[in-house]
This record gives sequence, C-alpha cells and structure tokens, in this order.
Amino acid sequence: MATKSDPIALKNAHQTFIDHLRSKNRASATVLAYGKDIEQLVAFLQELQKNHVHEVSTADINAFLAKLGKEGYTPKSVSRKLNSTKTFFRFLKIEEIITDDPSAMVAHPKFETKQPRVLTPLEYRALRDAARSDARISAVIELLLQTGMRIGELARIRIEDIFLSEGKKEGRIYIRPFEGHTERTIPLNAAAEEAVKRYLKERKEAKPDDNLFVTKNNKPLLIRNIRTAIDRYFKKAGIAHAKVNDLRHTWVHHHLSRGTSVVLISKLAGHKRLSTTERYLGLIEPKKNSEKVKLEEL
Repeated sequence: MATKSDPIALKNAHQTFIDHLRSKNRASATVLAYGKDIEQLVAFLQELQKNHVHEVSTADINAFLAKLGKEGYTPKSVSRKLNSTKTFFRFLKIEEIITDDPSAMVAHPKFETKQPRVLTPLEYRALRDAARSDARISAVIELLLQTGMRIGELARIRIEDIFLSEGKKEGRIYIRPFEGHTERTIPLNAAAEEAVKRYLKERKEAKPDDNLFVTKNNKPLLIRNIRTAIDRYFKKAGIAHAKVNDLRHTWVHHHLSRGTSVVLISKLAGHKRLSTTERYLGLIEPKKNSEKVKLEEL
C-alpha cells in the first residue's frame, strides 16, 4: 500500500530508483541493467492496467516471470530480472513509498551456475602469439592476464599509475577507484612490465596524467575498443567461446591452483566479498601450502 497521500506512478518510481542508484555510484552497466529490467516490468504491469506502485501484487510479479519464461528467457535471466525487481520494491519500501513488498515472497527459478571460463596455457599462449605484432594490445593482454584487473580499471590507467621495477624494488601498478570498486596497488611482474615497456617505446610522448592506452589519434582507448581488439585476436588464435573477462578468471584460477592465499587473491582482484573468490575453488584441487604469497607469471 502507498504511504503517500497521492499514488506514486510506476514510471516515476522507476526514475526515482535509477536516480538513487546513480547517487550511490553504482557501476554504469549495473544502472543500465536495472533500468532496462524495471522498464520491462513497468511495461508489463501497464498492460494489466496497473499504473501505480500500490496496485502491484505478488500475483502480478509471478505473471511477469511466467511471461518471460514463455518468451524464451533462460531461468538464469529470469532470476536476474527478479533480482532487479526485488531490489526495486525493497527500495520503495525503505523509502516508505509502499508498506508491503509484493516481491518478497516470489521465489527464484532454479538453475545451475555456470563456472568461470578459464583459459588453458595453450590458449593464452596462442593469444599472446596472435597479438605479438601489436605492442599496444600485447601490453593490454599481459596486464589483464598477469594482474587480474578489470577491463574498466585497465582503461583508466594513467602513465603516472605505472611504477617500473628499480633495483630490488618490484614493479607495481596503482588501480584507480572505478564505479564502486576500491582503489588498490598490485604487483607488476616481469612479463607485464616488459610488455608495457615495449608499448611505451612505440607510444607518442605523454604527460604523467595521460591515459596509458590511447588510440592512434592519442585519445583514450575505450572499453569497447579493448573488447573488440581482444575478441579479434581470440578469433585469430582459434580460441572459441572466450571473452576478455576470461583473462581475469584465468589469473584467479592460476594462483589459487598453486596454493596462493584466497584472502590475498581476493584483495588483489578487488573482490568485494571473499565468497566471489572462493567460487573458483570448485575448479581446482587444494594445495597444502595455502599461505603461499609469491605470484608466479602465467
């Protein structure tokens, strides 16, 4: 039931919810996904002549999910849309726009969680070979593969964020805060450092605060440009069903399978929850030396 004197239109509640997510600095992809999911829900409810938040019932939400299933959405996709729906109505309840949450008792469909795709040594070596003549993308691949950083974090690296090894001091890289992810500093091993040095020799002169990776016109290399380039080299290397994020998955899996501490890998990967890192443990056989700290090259 609405607690306000005037009924709140669903479309207005939708916009208020999106504004709230943006104010919390949620990732742009997350905001976009929530926005589309709730827009789809609102459109369905309006077909039922439900135009205000207080008119929505649990039966309406179940009908929405049933319609998605008939339209060919997988149980996993339906579950994700239900997550968006539950977050939306939970927000409305917290804001006292409604008193009862119609989504609270709606159950998620059952489905098997797909395990992360991990590249084999043969595959990531083939990817390296395919991109070897491209110093820029070779450096991109090595940084993603040797540090486990996110593609969005890589796109934001500046010249001043790279600290090359000097004497006994190992190389490192500063990761800037990115859409809700915290800042951190992670090791830069020899393979990644060599690739970066090779790229910097070909790169035009730059100021410290300039982006590390740029286009031929000296403009920042965007996330979509990076994805397109690496997808092209995946194809050239003959690696099927692989995506850019699989380089990150491979880094996590590689180090955990060699006994590196789950806590350390979680911290370096920037995972918000330890459980996110722990899900990779199902793919490996545990090692006796779980306190290993040395990070080996891939």
